Amino acid sequence: MELELRGVTKTYPNGVKALDDVNLKIPHGMFGLLGPNGAGKSSLMRSLATLQAVDAGTMLFGDIDIAQQPERLREVLGYLPQDFGVYPKVTAWDMLDHLAQLKGLSKRSERHEVVKALLHRVNLWEHQSRRLGGFSGGMKQRFGIAQALIGNPKLIIVDEPTAGLDPAERFRFHNLLAEISEDVVVLLSTHIVTDVSDLCRNMAILASGKVILSGHPLELTKKLEGRIWKKFVTAEELEAISKALPVIAVRRVAGQRLAHVFSEARPDGEFEAVNPDLEDVYFQALSATQAALRLSAGQA
Repeated sequence: MELELRGVTKTYPNGVKALDDVNLKIPHGMFGLLGPNGAGKSSLMRSLATLQAVDAGTMLFGDIDIAQQPERLREVLGYLPQDFGVYPKVTAWDMLDHLAQLKGLSKRSERHEVVKALLHRVNLWEHQSRRLGGFSGGMKQRFGIAQALIGNPKLIIVDEPTAGLDPAERFRFHNLLAEISEDVVVLLSTHIVTDVSDLCRNMAILASGKVILSGHPLELTKKLEGRIWKKFVTAEELEAISKALPVIAVRRVAGQRLAHVFSEARPDGEFEAVNPDLEDVYFQALSATQAALRLSAGQA
C-alpha cells in the first residue's frame, strides 16, 4: 500500500499556516520527513493519524480516504507521537495488555501471546514486570513502538522518536525501525538528519509547511557533488563570505569555525571541496528557500 498526499493544507485559528499545499507519494518501507522545529512535521503527523482535520487536500492510504474514513485508517495505523504519556506505576505487561484490549483483542490467551511477542520484539521481555516510571528514555520509546505495533498495522507513524536518546539507545531503536519497515509503510518525522541518512530509502524536507525537496537520499546527495566547499574562518571572514556566497552551515571543529558554502565553482584557492552528505543537502535546501523568501519579500 502507498500513502499519497495531494494539496494538503492546514491553517490554525491563530492564523498560522502549518501545511501549505503538501504533495507527496510515500511508498512501502521507511520514509523520512526532515524539517526544523515549526516546519509543520507534527501537524502533518497529527493529520495523518486522524487527530485533526485538514482544511483542504486529499490524504489516501491505499483505497482509504483518511479524511472521509478515519475509522478505517485507525484499524491499520500504528502511531508513536513525539510526546506520549505512560502510567508510571503500571507494569509494561499490564499496560500493553490493557492497550491490546482497547485495540479489540478480547480473547485472553490470544492477547497474551501478542503481548509476549511484542515485548520480545522490542527487547523488553525481561522488564515485563517493571513499572513504566522506572524505564529509561530509550526503553519508553521501545515500549511506544510495541504499543504502536498492536494489531499488525500497515502504516506506522513515528514523530521525533530518537530525540533525547543516548547513542546506544539510538542504535537499538534504529535497528528496530529498520526491521519493522520491511513489511509496512513507516513515516519517520525528525529534525535529526542522520536518522534519515541511516534508515530511509526515500525522504522529503519540509519548511514553513511546504515540501521544498524530496527524493532518494543518495541521489539528492550526489547532485551536490562539486558544489559544496569548506573553509576554516574567523568571525570577520565569515561575515564577509556571507555577503558574497550562500553559506549553508557553520560547524565547530576543534574549536574553530568551519563554513560550508554552496558554489558551482571553487570560490577561491583556500576553499576545499567537500564530499557532500545529507546534512549538506538539508542545509542547502533550507538556505535556498530562505534566500528565495527574502528575495520575494524585497520585491514585494
